[in-house]
Amino acid sequence: MLDSQPVDAVQEFNTMQVELVRVDDAFHFEAVGKSGVTQHIDAATDIGGHNAGARPMEMLLMGLAGCTAIDVILILQKQKQVIDDFRLKIDGMREKDATPAPFKKIHITYLLTGQLNADKVKRAIDLSMDKYCSATAQFSSSAEITYSFELA
Repeated sequence: MLDSQPVDAVQEFNTMQVELVRVDDAFHFEAVGKSGVTQHIDAATDIGGHNAGARPMEMLLMGLAGCTAIDVILILQKQKQVIDDFRLKIDGMREKDATPAPFKKIHITYLLTGQLNADKVKRAIDLSMDKYCSATAQFSSSAEITYSFELA
Protein backbone atom coordinates (compact mmCIF):
# COMPACT_ATOMS: atom_id res chain seq x y z
CA MET A 1 0.00 0.00 0.00
CA LEU A 2 1.25 3.46 -0.84
CA ASP A 3 1.78 6.07 1.85
CA SER A 4 -0.98 8.66 1.47
CA GLN A 5 0.86 11.39 3.33
CA PRO A 6 1.90 14.50 1.36
CA VAL A 7 5.57 14.95 0.60
CA ASP A 8 7.20 17.35 3.03
CA ALA A 9 9.14 20.15 1.38
CA VAL A 10 12.69 19.55 2.48
CA GLN A 11 15.35 22.11 1.68
CA GLU A 12 17.70 19.67 -0.03
CA PHE A 13 15.03 18.70 -2.58
CA ASN A 14 13.37 20.59 -5.41
CA THR A 15 9.69 19.91 -4.93
CA MET A 16 7.13 19.69 -7.69
CA GLN A 17 3.37 19.56 -7.37
CA VAL A 18 0.63 18.83 -9.87
CA GLU A 19 -3.12 19.12 -9.33
CA LEU A 20 -5.52 16.83 -11.17
CA VAL A 21 -9.22 17.70 -11.48
CA ARG A 22 -11.90 15.45 -12.94
CA VAL A 23 -13.74 17.25 -15.78
CA ASP A 24 -16.58 14.84 -16.57
CA ASP A 25 -18.22 11.76 -15.14
CA ALA A 26 -15.81 9.48 -17.02
CA PHE A 27 -12.00 9.75 -17.32
CA HIS A 28 -11.34 13.26 -18.61
CA PHE A 29 -9.02 15.21 -16.31
CA GLU A 30 -7.22 18.54 -16.34
CA ALA A 31 -3.79 18.59 -14.78
CA VAL A 32 -1.92 21.76 -13.91
CA GLY A 33 1.48 22.30 -12.35
CA LYS A 34 3.53 25.27 -11.25
CA SER A 35 3.71 26.58 -14.83
CA GLY A 36 -0.04 27.14 -14.81
CA VAL A 37 -0.43 25.37 -18.15
CA THR A 38 -3.37 22.97 -18.25
CA GLN A 39 -2.91 19.52 -19.79
CA HIS A 40 -5.82 17.27 -20.65
CA ILE A 41 -5.69 13.58 -19.80
CA ASP A 42 -8.28 11.02 -20.87
CA ALA A 43 -8.77 7.30 -21.36
CA ALA A 44 -9.48 5.30 -24.49
CA THR A 45 -13.07 5.11 -25.69
CA ASP A 46 -13.12 1.33 -25.24
CA ILE A 47 -13.03 1.81 -21.45
CA GLY A 48 -15.32 4.84 -21.34
CA GLY A 49 -13.00 7.73 -22.15
CA HIS A 50 -13.71 10.38 -24.77
CA ASN A 51 -10.27 10.90 -26.38
CA ALA A 52 -10.29 14.41 -24.91
CA GLY A 53 -6.64 14.26 -23.85
CA ALA A 54 -3.43 12.30 -23.92
CA ARG A 55 -3.20 8.93 -22.22
CA PRO A 56 -1.09 8.90 -19.04
CA MET A 57 1.55 6.62 -20.58
CA GLU A 58 1.75 8.87 -23.65
CA MET A 59 2.40 11.77 -21.31
CA LEU A 60 5.34 9.91 -19.79
CA LEU A 61 6.90 9.59 -23.24
CA MET A 62 6.08 13.24 -23.98
CA GLY A 63 7.89 14.21 -20.79
CA LEU A 64 10.92 12.18 -21.82
CA ALA A 65 10.82 13.80 -25.27
CA GLY A 66 10.64 17.30 -23.84
CA CYS A 67 13.37 16.68 -21.28
CA THR A 68 15.95 15.35 -23.71
CA ALA A 69 14.99 17.88 -26.41
CA ILE A 70 15.66 20.79 -24.05
CA ASP A 71 19.02 19.29 -23.07
CA VAL A 72 20.14 18.65 -26.64
CA ILE A 73 19.10 22.09 -27.91
CA LEU A 74 20.85 23.85 -25.01
CA ILE A 75 24.05 21.86 -25.55
CA LEU A 76 24.04 22.46 -29.31
CA GLN A 77 23.42 26.18 -28.80
CA LYS A 78 26.45 26.34 -26.48
CA GLN A 79 28.46 24.65 -29.23
CA LYS A 80 27.31 27.38 -31.68
CA GLN A 81 25.42 24.86 -33.81
CA VAL A 82 22.59 26.28 -35.94
CA ILE A 83 19.34 24.32 -35.60
CA ASP A 84 16.72 25.05 -38.27
CA ASP A 85 14.32 22.28 -37.26
CA PHE A 86 14.26 19.85 -34.33
CA ARG A 87 11.89 16.95 -33.94
CA LEU A 88 11.96 13.65 -32.23
CA LYS A 89 9.90 10.52 -32.25
CA ILE A 90 9.71 8.06 -29.40
CA ASP A 91 8.62 4.46 -29.67
CA GLY A 92 7.75 2.90 -26.32
CA MET A 93 7.28 -0.85 -26.03
CA ARG A 94 5.21 -2.31 -23.20
CA GLU A 95 4.41 -5.89 -22.33
CA LYS A 96 1.15 -7.10 -23.89
CA ASP A 97 -1.64 -8.15 -21.55
CA ALA A 98 0.36 -7.22 -18.45
CA THR A 99 -0.89 -5.27 -15.45
CA PRO A 100 0.89 -3.05 -14.71
CA ALA A 101 2.50 -2.62 -18.13
CA PRO A 102 5.55 -0.39 -17.76
CA PHE A 103 7.75 0.49 -20.71
CA LYS A 104 10.42 -2.15 -21.28
CA LYS A 105 12.09 -0.64 -24.34
CA ILE A 106 12.14 2.96 -25.53
CA HIS A 107 13.74 4.17 -28.76
CA ILE A 108 14.20 7.87 -29.45
CA THR A 109 14.79 9.11 -33.00
CA TYR A 110 16.13 12.67 -33.17
CA LEU A 111 15.49 14.47 -36.48
CA LEU A 112 17.50 17.65 -36.97
CA THR A 113 18.16 20.07 -39.79
CA GLY A 114 20.55 22.98 -39.86
CA GLN A 115 24.25 23.70 -39.87
CA LEU A 116 25.12 20.81 -37.59
CA ASN A 117 28.21 18.70 -37.00
CA ALA A 118 27.22 15.04 -36.57
CA ASP A 119 29.85 14.45 -33.87
CA LYS A 120 28.55 17.40 -31.85
CA VAL A 121 24.95 16.19 -32.22
CA LYS A 122 25.92 12.72 -31.02
CA ARG A 123 27.85 14.19 -28.08
CA ALA A 124 24.88 16.39 -27.12
CA ILE A 125 22.51 13.42 -27.20
CA ASP A 126 24.95 11.26 -25.20
CA LEU A 127 25.25 13.99 -22.56
CA SER A 128 21.47 14.26 -22.32
CA MET A 129 20.99 10.49 -22.05
CA ASP A 130 23.87 9.81 -19.66
CA LYS A 131 24.12 12.94 -17.52
CA TYR A 132 21.42 15.60 -17.76
CA CYS A 133 17.94 14.25 -18.56
CA SER A 134 16.03 13.52 -15.35
CA ALA A 135 13.30 11.72 -17.29
CA THR A 136 15.86 9.32 -18.73
CA ALA A 137 17.13 8.66 -15.22
CA GLN A 138 13.55 7.96 -14.10
CA PHE A 139 13.09 5.29 -16.79
CA SER A 140 16.59 3.81 -16.75
CA SER A 141 15.98 1.19 -14.06
CA SER A 142 12.95 -0.31 -15.82
CA ALA A 143 13.41 0.30 -19.55
CA GLU A 144 16.19 -0.09 -22.07
CA ILE A 145 16.55 3.30 -23.78
CA THR A 146 18.22 3.51 -27.18
CA TYR A 147 18.46 6.31 -29.72
CA SER A 148 19.35 7.20 -33.26
CA PHE A 149 19.56 10.53 -35.04
CA GLU A 150 19.19 11.82 -38.58
CA LEU A 151 20.61 15.05 -39.97
CA ALA A 152 19.06 16.61 -43.05
